[in-house]
Formats: sequence, structure tokens, C-alpha cells
Amino acid sequence: MSLGQWLAQLVSSLQDPQKVARFQQLCGVEAPASCTAAAAADPREDEKAEAHLAGESRRRERQPGAAGGPPPPGSDRNQCPAKLGGGGAPNGVRNGRATEVGPASPRRAGLLRRNSLTGEEGQLAHVSNWPLHYLFCFGTELGNELFYILFFPFWIWNLDALVGRRLVVIWVLVMYLGQCTKDIIRWPRPASPPVVKLEVFYNSEYSMPSTHAMSGTAIPVAMILLTYGRWQYPLTYGLILIPCWCSLVCISRIYMGMHSILDVIAGFLYTILILVIFYPFVDLIDNFNQTHRYAPLIIIGLHLALGIFSFTLDTWSTSRGDTAEILGSGAGIACGSHFTYKMGLLLDPPLDILPLARHPISVTLFGKAILRIFIGMLFVLVVRDIMKRITIPLACKIFNIPCDDIRKARQHMEVELPYRYITYGMVGFSITFLVPYIFFFIGIS
Repeated sequence: MSLGQWLAQLVSSLQDPQKVARFQQLCGVEAPASCTAAAAADPREDEKAEAHLAGESRRRERQPGAAGGPPPPGSDRNQCPAKLGGGGAPNGVRNGRATEVGPASPRRAGLLRRNSLTGEEGQLAHVSNWPLHYLFCFGTELGNELFYILFFPFWIWNLDALVGRRLVVIWVLVMYLGQCTKDIIRWPRPASPPVVKLEVFYNSEYSMPSTHAMSGTAIPVAMILLTYGRWQYPLTYGLILIPCWCSLVCISRIYMGMHSILDVIAGFLYTILILVIFYPFVDLIDNFNQTHRYAPLIIIGLHLALGIFSFTLDTWSTSRGDTAEILGSGAGIACGSHFTYKMGLLLDPPLDILPLARHPISVTLFGKAILRIFIGMLFVLVVRDIMKRITIPLACKIFNIPCDDIRKARQHMEVELPYRYITYGMVGFSITFLVPYIFFFIGIS
């Protein structure tokens, strides 16, 4: 067997959905008997759906909202189709939905979010190991919006603003490249059945590489690279944190039925490659964002250009909104850090006092940290809600789209993209400028 044949066989083996299903069964997750029986009754159903959607992927479709364009998200035609030869079920199709509940009364596993645009929910499943299930639910949340909106502000407001800003730079770069790569490769999610889809929030996106795995690798690795030598702590802590964090996120995606083994391995290796190439420039980028005279204009223009490029890679799916959210957050945080630096609200410590020592925890220090988180997050959530209420109706009015039903309105690209980019741009700007200004004004900075 030649090297090429061996690699092809290895890739095929790691992409096999049966391995994902066996891992789920090992962890105590099984599809209801009614679901399995339905799949066995007509095994060609998925093949027909895949062939139809693969045919649709051969031609570029116009964006939603245009006459004759594809229907909005939620219909099979508008979900990401399987790439020819990729194997598996079409990406974004509601695979293996149980229509009947057997005597065992299977429970819908976990408190996982449904798809915000399509309304799709996770499959009914028997879960016998609930502690392990909730552990993997926590692991998958380490790559979701709730974690990001708590983690990055906590670093910027309470720990080290410089580290927080540079973590965001790395996160935006890694996630953007990951999303673009998905739309270039266009591999579908693992086929269901045999896989049980416990989470479907990102089911209408492609699978390769796993951006959860990329985020779960980039954040802990970058956190150690940025803090070791800047703060006093044993390197052993970092060497323990990285594999625990990374493996928990990666394995959770297999457990949820969202990715094959190959997806998470590729995501991990891709992230390491990105960090090796781009990490040396993070310091330069952060200094430019803070000090250059025209940094805000360049930041906004660059992020918009990157967004426009990514939107041309494939037909519309919910990943377009995720990309706009990532770029908007990065642009907002970078612009906010520029104005914060100019006004002297958050000054980085001088280099001659490094490494920094950990402050002893006191009641005052702890109280101020809690107060900053409470006030800051309350302000950020209010800003997000206000911007959502403004941007969605405004976009609907500009593009003549009915906005009686917010979910249906967001199924149009013309509404979803401005909403995500502008709203999360303001959220990022609030995190690095407006909230620190409030802290300075009330004396808790």
C-alpha cells in the first residue's frame, strides 16, 4: 500500500460516522428504537437527499430575498449541501428525527439551544450517563457565545487588559479562518443516523474543520503564551490547563454528534499552524490598534472587507451571521481599545516591573471585581438589546422585509448580517471603552 492510499484510508476511517456513533454509545447515548427502525426501513432516503442537495451545490445561488433566489434557512435547499464525494448526510438537514416515542420515553438530552433561525431542536435520545453528559455540555459551551461574552470582558476588566485584547485578536483570526475554510471544503456533518444529533445550533454549517476545536485550542494555548513571563506562576499550571481544556472541547463535539474525529483533529492542527505563523505579529497588531492615528478607520474597513470576502465563498447559511458576529466583535474591541488608550482609561503596566505578581485576595478586591462584572455585563446586555431593537427593524425597512416575526426576518441575509455586525461591534466597543469609562467615573477602575 502506497503512502497516498494509506493516508486516504486513514482519512476515510477518521471521518466514519460509525465511530462517532460508537463513541456516543460508549458514553451512554443511544437513539430511540423507533428512530433506528425508521432508518433501517428506508436506508436510501438519506442518499436521495444527499444527491439532490449535492446537485444544488454545483451552481451558485442568489442570496435570499432576491426574486428567484433560494428559500430562507429552515428549508432543506437552503442548508449547506454536501460536497460531492464528501460522504455522510447533507449538512443542515434534520437527520434521524424521531417521530414516535417508545415505551421507554426517551428524553431530549440536555438543555442545549435549538437553531435560532430554523427552530430545529436536538434529537430524542436515551442518555444513561448524565454526569458525563453535563460535563460535555459544559465543554461545548466553552466554544459558544455565552462563554465568550463572559470570558473576554473578565480578562479586560479584572485581570489584564493587554492579555484580553490580544486573546481577542487571536480568537478573531482563528475563527475567521476556520469559518472560511469550512465554506471552501464544504464537508457535511456526520450522517444521522447512525449519529445522534444532541445539538443542532450549528447544524446548518459545514463540518470541516471544527471551529469549536480551533477555539478550544487557540484560547488556552494563547493564554499561556501571553501570560507566562508576564505573570508569576508555575509553567506546570499551563501544561495542565492546555490539554484539559482542549480535549474537553474537542471530545464534546464528537459526543454531541456535530463532528467526526477527523474534524476535531484537523481543527487542532490547523490552529497550531495559525498560531505558529501569526502569533509573532499579535504584539504589532495590538500596538497598531492602540496608537495609530487612523486605526479605527482601517480596523472597520479591514473587517468589512474580510466579511465581504467570506460571504462570497458559498451560498447563504447561518455561518454568515456567525462570521459577521466575530468580525464585528473584533472590530468593536479594537476600536474601543484605541479610544481607551488615547484617554488613558486602561494603562498597561510598564515593562520594567514585569513579571507581575498576583495581588493578595481581599474583600475589597473581590468586591470590586464582582461589582465590575455585574455593572459591566448589565451595560453590555442592555447595549446588545438596544442595538438588536434598532438594527433589525431598520434593516427590514431599508430592504423592504416584513419584521412582524423577528425569527423570520432574520432568515434574510440583508437583516441578519447588519444586525450581527453592528450589534456586536457596539458590544465590543462597550467592553473596551464605554464600560471602562463608567468604571473610571464611579471610581471602581
